Amino acid sequence: MEDLRIGVIGLGLRASLALAGHRPGGGAVVAALCDSDPAVLKRQAERFEAEFLTEDYRELLARRDLDAIIVNTPDDTHERLAIDCLQAGKAVYLEKPMAITVEGCDRILRAARDTGTRLYVGHNMRHMGVVRLMRDIIRKGVIGEPKTVWVRHFVSYGGDYYFKDWHADRTRTTGLLLQKAAHDLDVIHWLAGGYTTRVNAFGDLMLYGDLPRRAPGTPRPDNWLQEYEWPPTARKDLHHVMDVEDVSVMNMRLDNGVIAAYQQCHFSPDYVRNYTVIGTEGRLENFGDGPGDMVKVWNTGPTGYRDDCDIAYKVPAAQGTHGGADPEIMTEFLRFVREGGVTDTSPVAARMSVAAGYMATMSLRNGGMPYDVPDLDPDLAAYFEAGQA
Repeated sequence: MEDLRIGVIGLGLRASLALAGHRPGGGAVVAALCDSDPAVLKRQAERFEAEFLTEDYRELLARRDLDAIIVNTPDDTHERLAIDCLQAGKAVYLEKPMAITVEGCDRILRAARDTGTRLYVGHNMRHMGVVRLMRDIIRKGVIGEPKTVWVRHFVSYGGDYYFKDWHADRTRTTGLLLQKAAHDLDVIHWLAGGYTTRVNAFGDLMLYGDLPRRAPGTPRPDNWLQEYEWPPTARKDLHHVMDVEDVSVMNMRLDNGVIAAYQQCHFSPDYVRNYTVIGTEGRLENFGDGPGDMVKVWNTGPTGYRDDCDIAYKVPAAQGTHGGADPEIMTEFLRFVREGGVTDTSPVAARMSVAAGYMATMSLRNGGMPYDVPDLDPDLAAYFEAGQA
């Protein structure tokens, strides 16, 4: 089997994802790299031994020897880059979120259908061991039919990862209920078996808005990934533009009747996602999301509070970044580039998570007013549900 030849646009923090797909002699080789920062481009080139380097992504798209492109750039560039790649006939891996507006997502979907070029969106949490374990428990009927899903997302590093660079600027992200929550909203949809149709939300910039900011044009400190200030009120060198929320809560009604809730805080002391799914015959909850952590089920009762559970499932061991999800998602992407067909990660699902997060952001910025999620063109939905055939 000849290796697929992959190009990468954007070599920042998610360069680790491209590295997971660099498998010389094993199915794929990263052969071309693009980044607007020449220093980053030079440094990352040593990790891949890529044959072609450029600061202009159009030069990369013009190469006829590339089978697919991984797009790992900031969110506000996704729509333009994805459409350009699709129109150039390059299969695309687009890092989540698909875009920062619902309309942007729909334009990407239409470009993929109209060109017949394969589109894949990187919701890698669908490949995390804990998420797949929860999905399997639900599918087996252990808690009956899901009726409600609650997610609490504690983001201890939020002040460092999301308020020291472009993530803090709503013109680049819309907001963190879209940018950060897109993964969790997608998982809620996957576990519950439906898509959000109506939302309302509240949120605010409660803590970071009053902290010291860098002057415009000043880069982040070099040690921003090695030294984290505590308590959160001690953080400094934040981005000069900061107009996204650091606390948010949203409620959702899904098209199958499930009611869900999501909560996000960017100044908690710990980093963890806590999922609770309650069905007609029980409840499951995850306790951590790494190998050896647990998903517990209570499906006898009624009782008072009890610390034990009826069934305990251990999260399976995994290797690689993001709890082993990055290697698995790249395996699926490479298979999709070669063969096409239905994948666990879905461009339609990616659009629906953006749509839920976008409309929730509109709600929290308008006093919690409920908003309906715009419908997706049925013809587009059918095209992608059929595996982009």
